[in-house]
Amino acid sequence: MNRRMDRKIALIGGGSVRAPLVVFGVNDALEDLGAAEMVLYDPDPARLGVMVDLGKAIVKRFGGDLRLRGATSLEDTIEGADFVLNSIRIGGIAGRAADERIAIDHGYPGQETTGPAGIAMGLRTIPVAIEQARMVERLSPDAWLVNFTNPAGLITQAVSDHSKARMVGICDTPTELFHNIARALGEPAHEVDCDYVGLNHLGWVRSVRVRGEEVIDRLLDSDQMLRQLYLAPLFDVDMIRSLRLIPTEYLFFYYERSRALANQRRQGGSRGAEIQRLNDDLLATLRSRLDAGDGHGAVDVYAAYLNQRSGSYMKLEAEGGSAFDQGVSLQGDPFRVATGYHRIAIDVMSALTGARPARIVVNTRNRGAVPDLPHDDIVEIASDIGLDSIVPRPVDPLPDAVNGLVRSVKAYERAAIASVLDRRRLDARKAMLIHPAIGEWSPSAELLDALLGHADEDGECLCHGPMRR
Repeated sequence: MNRRMDRKIALIGGGSVRAPLVVFGVNDALEDLGAAEMVLYDPDPARLGVMVDLGKAIVKRFGGDLRLRGATSLEDTIEGADFVLNSIRIGGIAGRAADERIAIDHGYPGQETTGPAGIAMGLRTIPVAIEQARMVERLSPDAWLVNFTNPAGLITQAVSDHSKARMVGICDTPTELFHNIARALGEPAHEVDCDYVGLNHLGWVRSVRVRGEEVIDRLLDSDQMLRQLYLAPLFDVDMIRSLRLIPTEYLFFYYERSRALANQRRQGGSRGAEIQRLNDDLLATLRSRLDAGDGHGAVDVYAAYLNQRSGSYMKLEAEGGSAFDQGVSLQGDPFRVATGYHRIAIDVMSALTGARPARIVVNTRNRGAVPDLPHDDIVEIASDIGLDSIVPRPVDPLPDAVNGLVRSVKAYERAAIASVLDRRRLDARKAMLIHPAIGEWSPSAELLDALLGHADEDGECLCHGPMRR
């Protein structure tokens, strides 16, 4: 059992509405993490103050000894940390909403991690993420940098290639699908083993075993089971059967681009705009409750927000629904769910301390695990994680049906990273051409100008310096 109890955990992007959920997770796993202190940083001091106060109310509500504070500088946040979680959004949720609106206006689905909006987010975020990683490398060279920042695969690749920080990228999407598969089969999650392969937001389950017995045909033969795998009706069951692969939800933006765009246009917006409205309402209510000394009520408001946000996930894109429709909220305790944003972070960190070694799907160096891809490519793959160690588990070659798509996305990532570091606009357009969710040259000039030229809420251009032609 881990006996150390003096670790510092830092969260860059602590003004995020997800930050208090991570605070709960850390507080709930103090012994496994050996954590004594958690420090949040955000460039928006008002938002940071709300999230720190809410985090303290959560610690008080659920009990625990976690010391929680906000920091006024990145240096203070990072120095001496054992884990640095990075969850930043350059331009904020308003920037995401604008990116998605521009994509829709130009004839592409609007989604923050894929297609034009994902490219814009990546181009703006790469230099900032690298700069922060180099600060971790300098101030806390033994720390693990745990990347939440989207597009998670792209950012993890860029930071791993251009810093010496110990790095792992995390996402709850694969684990969520595994739990949905177990629930559809009526089996305990720990008895179900899913063979998963791919990249972040571009992965598939190709084998499902229950207590060692292959059962994927049971899933594929049942319309009812297949429809239980997603919160919204994303994929035609015959498509899944034709692939003999179970895709994660973000493949919707590759396999059903026209439907996603049509639903967004019919709804008149995107998920980013929807979340912006939810967040504005949440922050106003939280400030009011916290200023009145009602921490308990603030936690209840926050829990209701999490359930509403999760319950409406992908409904806009799949069926034109909205988070503001009645009946979209999930029920239950959003803090103690088996999967989710905070759960994957805690599981990975607990494994890296040596307290709870585990096999977890993470974004890490390939190191030959996926034979079709280069050694240094970041892949999303089941890995054996123990004390200061992440070892990806070797898998069979990529299925023919997805091999080309995976390779194209990795080629896009390399081109996008190079375009940012060299500040070459032409190379950014090449990245758009390579990206399989865009794949056109002529529209890319106007599209790129629109994406990198729009301003944030303070009127500042969101691009990280000018690009040369």
